Amino acid sequence: MSDSANPLLSTSALPYGLPDYSLIRPEHYLPAFEQAFDDHRREINAITFVRSMPTFENTLVPLERSGDLLGQVARTFYTVSSADATEPIQEIEEKLAPLMAAHQDSIQLDSALYWRIKTVYDQLDTLGLEGEDRYLVERHYREMTHAGAGLDDDAKARLTELNQRLSTLTTTFEKNLLADTNDLAVVFDDVAELDGLTEGELSAAAQAATDRGLEGKYVVTLTLFTGHPYLSSLTRRESRRRILEASRARGSRGGDHDNRGVLLEIVRLRAERAELLGYASHAAYITADETAGSPEAVHALLHKLAAPAARNAGREQAALQAIIDAEAEPFALEAHDWAFYTEKVRAAEYDLDTAALRPWFEAERVLQDGVFYAATQLYGITFTERTDLGAYHPDARVFEVHNADGSALGLFVLDLYTRDTKRGGAWMNSIVLQSELRGTDPVVVNNLNVSKPGPGKPTLLTLDQVTTLFHEFGHALHGLFATVTYPHFSGTAVFRDFVEFPSQVNEMWIYWPQVLENYARHVDTNEPLPAEIIAKLKASEAFNQGFATSEYLAAAWLDQVWHSVSAAESAGDIDVAEFEASALSAIGLDNPAIPTRYSSTYFAHVFSGGYSAGYYSYIWSEVLDADTVEWFTENGGLTPANGQRFRDRLLGVGGSKDPLAAYRDFRGRDAEIQPLLERRGLTA
Repeated sequence: MSDSANPLLSTSALPYGLPDYSLIRPEHYLPAFEQAFDDHRREINAITFVRSMPTFENTLVPLERSGDLLGQVARTFYTVSSADATEPIQEIEEKLAPLMAAHQDSIQLDSALYWRIKTVYDQLDTLGLEGEDRYLVERHYREMTHAGAGLDDDAKARLTELNQRLSTLTTTFEKNLLADTNDLAVVFDDVAELDGLTEGELSAAAQAATDRGLEGKYVVTLTLFTGHPYLSSLTRRESRRRILEASRARGSRGGDHDNRGVLLEIVRLRAERAELLGYASHAAYITADETAGSPEAVHALLHKLAAPAARNAGREQAALQAIIDAEAEPFALEAHDWAFYTEKVRAAEYDLDTAALRPWFEAERVLQDGVFYAATQLYGITFTERTDLGAYHPDARVFEVHNADGSALGLFVLDLYTRDTKRGGAWMNSIVLQSELRGTDPVVVNNLNVSKPGPGKPTLLTLDQVTTLFHEFGHALHGLFATVTYPHFSGTAVFRDFVEFPSQVNEMWIYWPQVLENYARHVDTNEPLPAEIIAKLKASEAFNQGFATSEYLAAAWLDQVWHSVSAAESAGDIDVAEFEASALSAIGLDNPAIPTRYSSTYFAHVFSGGYSAGYYSYIWSEVLDADTVEWFTENGGLTPANGQRFRDRLLGVGGSKDPLAAYRDFRGRDAEIQPLLERRGLTA
């Protein structure tokens, strides 16, 4: 295939460099990657072959210019492989994984490049570099050192082998999970089995069945996390049990899609790699280059929260059991009952049925009059749908974003609905990175997994899905607003345990009166959500936080314990189920009625995503988030002045500044934990 015939090897003619997915075929990807690898290698050689002594201008600047084609091709492909992973795309990803790992190592472990960067780094105090320039040198030196660039040749060879094998294993883990999640979707023959679901949810289940050739039946697809939104409303206990049982079985049933052996090899190789790099464990290796600094700091926070969370969950469980005991045929509460009876307690204590609120959360209204409206009020930005621009799937919609002064900011792509080719969960990613050096503006994507109703039916969101939409858009704002010179710092390129902070802050506008009144309108009558219901929602914000905190902390702890084993310990025989049980018992979160948010065999965040030894980052970032919400509340909330300060001092700097220094610049001090404890009801 000639370069001219491959659309990935020519500049896109679409606005903002949006790839023209209508022209791209699966067979275009691997040749484009091969060309991009070669181009990047030549660009690095041009830096290292320079005979003059290293300077910022002849080493760091060309390094930031290098790899442009590779970045474009990779972001184009991985956007598709996560959101529309057809069989040909999955095959390409499997072939690509070790190639990509090998290429990345060839750059990160390049001795000549490392020497040049180290030489500049060693002279930092005499070069007069400031701000983003100085931080760029510090980060490249730190990252290459952390990656193993200072190792001897034999150690580098083994490190490269480990990285390539790990890239293959993590791809296999995700492929197995996607296949098993699809296989385990629960089929119901009779609509009566789904009593309690709304008309829209039944329509979605019927449509999912039709899509699988099961006309007349109903299919409930599984979410990435253990629980399922339908568990709170299904009246039939057996239906709830079937859904939760299917969810918890993923990746652990034996056969081709079993992930137990895959994850054990991942754990073992990560431990070996950490030891090779001079660390006691993978957790120690990861946290050394995060704001946490060490596993001990993470463990201290998790332990501090676990005991009060378990205590609160115990009280919540007793309240649920009391309701069950009053029924005609009482039984012992089990995990699949928790969400259903929680809604009964919520109704009894707060006279509030969250499932009945869905008609007030019509998806388009939540997006336009909630998510976009809050951003416009706070930052002055506006959104125009570009129906003339196609994305990678017909369901993905493209919006052009402008600043308050009318200047162009970038593109926002929303892909709302679930499908069998999309991985579970919700996420943000970038297709094009902002960089003044390269002259590019951002193109960012939000993906969710909302069930798509049948034709003509409105998409009604749960309160959790509303929260997810606001959350992921917080990431999108980070990607859109970051204004940096160097692509290394673009968008959300910050420490993993800081990246969730902006997205969590954006959730605060869900209940902000001005925003809520604007978007929470009944789908049929346009009546606003009644004031008494809003008051009840606010009064119940800490409700069920014992459960929510416990299930999250259990998953964060599992991640830490898996990645705290040494290379020697990981070499032994490990039973995955027994390991989980022992880990949860050690921190007091082994309540059978509260399963961990993710069990190991479907814990995609840590075994196929970028959160290994880093799932703690959500609660770590929430300390900053809760403290920031307090600041907004004290300073007038949804005002342009507050938005400008948050944009300029935090979102706008991307990764070009130490994140905690940026936080201090915004807040005037370090974050305090008390607002988080109060939010989650964890004070004494």
